[in-house]
Amino acid sequence: MATNGKHKTTSVLIVGVGGQGVILVSKALALLCQRHGYEVKQSEVHGMAKRGGAVFSHVRFGDAVWSPTIPAGEADVLLALEWAEGLRWLNYLNPQTGTLISDTRKIIPPFACLKRARHVEPVYARSTPAEVIGKLDAGYALDATGMADELGNERASNIVLLGVLSTVLDFELDDWLAVIADCVPPKTLEVNREAFLAGRAWVDNAVVPRDEDVAIPTPPAGPELRSELEIIPEWCKSCDICVRMCPERCLVLNAEQIVELANPEACTGCRICEWLCPDFAIRVHNVPVMDPATIELTVEA
Repeated sequence: MATNGKHKTTSVLIVGVGGQGVILVSKALALLCQRHGYEVKQSEVHGMAKRGGAVFSHVRFGDAVWSPTIPAGEADVLLALEWAEGLRWLNYLNPQTGTLISDTRKIIPPFACLKRARHVEPVYARSTPAEVIGKLDAGYALDATGMADELGNERASNIVLLGVLSTVLDFELDDWLAVIADCVPPKTLEVNREAFLAGRAWVDNAVVPRDEDVAIPTPPAGPELRSELEIIPEWCKSCDICVRMCPERCLVLNAEQIVELANPEACTGCRICEWLCPDFAIRVHNVPVMDPATIELTVEA
């Protein structure tokens, strides 16, 4: 467990992709440490508005911190907002005492979807949570995105993970809640507070994950599926990323500059639009195609 004891520098590495809220998490942690009188140094790479671009932030705090960057193998905590990014930075985690905290959801980059068959599985990180967590001193792998979605806003998945992180560092609950209130938009405070508490509560029942228990969604196989696009118009910022990155050119911006699926027959269900949307405005549902005979029997019944 990472602690913030005297004369020790605690190092937390936060990684993910553009749009997930890596910088918000690091800002909240740094502010909390400052309020407790610690010297804090932070180093980050950000600006990747398009989802799929790597974003990371080093946060180090203690009585005296001499460097803003964490050397490989010395991170006390690796907090990953995206599963494959967590794997990519795993060598920075202290192999004896480090703790991994990771969302198990994947954001698949376009180059992992080169096979254009309908609903083909992308070539991407194959290591499972059970394989990885089982080799670490301490680790948590959870479907933080799914938990946030159940609360009404999947964009709060970063705060779910912050809740898990709060159980690893020695700060009081009220102090965490106060810093969250200062860092998130006022209209999202309640859902972020619920997300934070959900992350803390999840730790109480956390176990080493089995592969069958962890949700890592990939496009389902089979020609009997069709793709449906769900759009949240209020969240769409008309950035045009999904339209330009769609391999099949299925998407367009309509007269209101909101994305829509213009050519459903060409859609392969690859989910690139969903994974790259910086505002979580798109969801792709691959649903079974009803057999005509089944439809006829249902109607007659």
